[in-house]
Amino acid sequence: MTLALSSCCADQPVPDARHYFSLPDALPMWRGGTVRGAQLAYETWGRLNRARDNAILLFTGLSPPAHAAASPEDPREGWWQRMIGPGSAIDTDRYFLICVNSLGSCFGSTGPASIDPRTGQPYRLTFPDLSIEDIARAGHELVRGLGILRLDTVMGPSLGGMVVLAYAALFPGSARRLVSISGTAAASPFAIALRSIQRDAVTSDPDWRNGQYSRERPPVAGMRLARKLGTVTYRSAAEWAQRFDRQPIRADLRREAPFAPEFAVQGYLEVQADRWVNAFDANCYLYLSRAMDRFDLTAHGTSPALWRRADLAHALIIGVESDMLFPISEQQALAHALEGAGIATRFVPLPCIEGHDAFLVDTERFGHAIGEFLAR
Repeated sequence: MTLALSSCCADQPVPDARHYFSLPDALPMWRGGTVRGAQLAYETWGRLNRARDNAILLFTGLSPPAHAAASPEDPREGWWQRMIGPGSAIDTDRYFLICVNSLGSCFGSTGPASIDPRTGQPYRLTFPDLSIEDIARAGHELVRGLGILRLDTVMGPSLGGMVVLAYAALFPGSARRLVSISGTAAASPFAIALRSIQRDAVTSDPDWRNGQYSRERPPVAGMRLARKLGTVTYRSAAEWAQRFDRQPIRADLRREAPFAPEFAVQGYLEVQADRWVNAFDANCYLYLSRAMDRFDLTAHGTSPALWRRADLAHALIIGVESDMLFPISEQQALAHALEGAGIATRFVPLPCIEGHDAFLVDTERFGHAIGEFLAR
């Protein structure tokens, strides 16, 4: 899940198209506890029509902010730039698109890095347990606050592909259509094992200090290792071979040190790790990562009753054949469950080589599937 913006802690002023929605005070969390004075950062494209029935709510993957595409207010390229705009797969001449920064993240929405109004200090580990359901609820509160009674579509990739399932389960009838991209109804043992090792890398870093690190000295070594490990699983072995083969590392990335990187693929991992530690808060990452592990849609009921209650008219489920993190069998099972509940469902297995990150890279294939679905 490639990060698309530079930093949630940047000191230099940058264009900002974000809006901020004040969530209900004492927002109840799925696993207990409340958050006071919370806000949700979001961006929009297109216009809401008079009937208020042309809205698409987009949840992101773990890493990205709400800046999915450029706009007059912020002309920087967004993380899904080629998918959004007039005449694009998500046609902003037709739809009003809302992209939210997940509750618990660090790009404007309230999370562990935010200031606790009760203490004047960052929440850090006093932030309540975060769940996929909390991210869905925060998005739903925003939609209601905008005066939208029913979304045309709720959509999301990766983490967002899980959130849209919770959204449909928690708020029946709140969306006409659902698009889940490289998501899952429950985390697999492989994904849980991987993310647990990533979290271990962060919490084992002495600079983590049980979550009490300073902004000036975050757990850099642990976050870099976690990002490298994640990046390996976000792509596929076939793509690594095609992109890098055994090419030597770029000259500008060479350094003199024992066991220093020698190959181009190692240089790529170094660059990804450097971007990550300069962009994402460690505690926010830990909370979001654990929320993904804990998600299990069966907590809301079992098929087909759960999906019948959701009151969806149509669904699009997209998977990638080379995805090792969210295997395509998980999306196939989800599509089968939706079909079993009588929901008109299209399952699209894509032969992309880029693995889990394909939705960020192979926008031609994804754009065709999503654009065709939305245009119906």
